[in-house]
Amino acid sequence: MSGDGTAGGAPGRSPGESGPYPLHGSAADPSTETIGYRGPTACAAAGITYRQLDYWARTGLVEPSVRPAYGSGTQRLYSFRDVVVLKIVKRFLDTGVALQNIRAAVQHLRERGLGDLERMTLMSDGATVYECSSPDEVVNLLQGGQGIFGIAVGVVWRDVETALSQLHGERVDTGETLVGHNPADELARRRNRAV
Repeated sequence: MSGDGTAGGAPGRSPGESGPYPLHGSAADPSTETIGYRGPTACAAAGITYRQLDYWARTGLVEPSVRPAYGSGTQRLYSFRDVVVLKIVKRFLDTGVALQNIRAAVQHLRERGLGDLERMTLMSDGATVYECSSPDEVVNLLQGGQGIFGIAVGVVWRDVETALSQLHGERVDTGETLVGHNPADELARRRNRAV
């Protein structure tokens, strides 16, 4: 993906072609879209501040896909996929990729299927973001002298999955708080028993 919003890819391969690797179990799991995560949880899993989260939502960089905020007192709910994108944005910003290029990358990520994301590697030379979906594409890009920074989206996916498993989610259909595997959090368990 370049700064002008066009998708880039490694030479000899179209951006829509998928890589040779099979899906890991979580990518094909549709239940990841039935659970939402509130702002503080999304921040903790993505490694960002609430101020960043709020700014990115207000400017349209990464908006919550489960439930946007509707005025004072409402809580945004982010999907698992949203949290993965938040963490990718953070990594790009930390390496100095221009915000314009990050916006193009985020738009491209929104258009891809869940299975595509887990197999994807995003490479950047600071000016352009490229999608690579096979090891050969990464090698071709590196041989061309273009790519200097890469994000294996599958690794980010698993990092976010691990982080969220220890935090709280919320069922989209019932609003029930789902308690993560954090044994120290007795308050959420009591709240669920009281309902």
